[in-house]
Amino acid sequence: MHKINRVTIVGGTHGNEFTGAFLIKKFEQLPDLIQRPSFETITLLGNPQAFAAGKRYIDKDLNRAFFSEDLQNSTLSSYEDIRAKAIYQILGDKNQSQVDVIIDLHSTTANMGLSLMLGSYHPFLLQLASYLSSVNPEVKVCYTQAEKGSNFLRSLCELGFVIEVGPVAQGVLNAEWFQKTEKLIYTVLDYLERCNQGSIPESENTLTFYQFIGTIDFPRNEYGEIQAMIHPQLQFRDYEPLTPGDPIFLTLDGKTISYEGTSTVYPIFINEAAYYEKGIAMCLTEKQIDFRF
Repeated sequence: MHKINRVTIVGGTHGNEFTGAFLIKKFEQLPDLIQRPSFETITLLGNPQAFAAGKRYIDKDLNRAFFSEDLQNSTLSSYEDIRAKAIYQILGDKNQSQVDVIIDLHSTTANMGLSLMLGSYHPFLLQLASYLSSVNPEVKVCYTQAEKGSNFLRSLCELGFVIEVGPVAQGVLNAEWFQKTEKLIYTVLDYLERCNQGSIPESENTLTFYQFIGTIDFPRNEYGEIQAMIHPQLQFRDYEPLTPGDPIFLTLDGKTISYEGTSTVYPIFINEAAYYEKGIAMCLTEKQIDFRF
């Protein structure tokens, strides 16, 4: 593993996710908190206009604006497209990245706890994830997609990943999740420092993680209107098993709709407020245990 020289912490990629945005504000005021002897740590407020407006975005989702072809397309002129190009110039792409690690901070209305969202099976990320989950049982690890051609901000760096915390209401600063996220960031930075010093912290050579396999939308009528909600027995049960026949939705007139899959899955981002517009009621994962790397 090459030496880590520069780390970027990004917050406010979505303007109404205040946990990360206000941590960036804190680190800007107290930069020594995130500096380590062997590498530089810089901060970036991802979407300043959306943050100022208290909105997720101005024109479009910034965290879906990093396809390589979009970054090179001069005809895309929305605020977020322009902002994505500016961030690209600051951080660079995976092949010519100006940073070694990107930590992109997000919060969710779903009961995701402390989640580490990975986009690749890079051995270093797996080692980091294994360590973080071993020292903090609250940390869950998700593998969401391969980063080649990804439109996520984290994909601008080979060692980019997301810290997703919740449940936190949109546009609300929650002290508990602020402190837990801050503590996890320090743990990550300390780990990177020890790696540079040649003393990688010990952890078990196994990792339990959740592999993304798909999404489920709410039941809708022919006009696209939602006809059912998350069943009360499923609400806030992120990372818990959902088996065929379990309640999944409750119609507006009180009828239960059961899960019709053929195997046990583990839903995450259940009833995430920001995903209503994306046609997603929850994401489904498979639990992978004792993955060796």
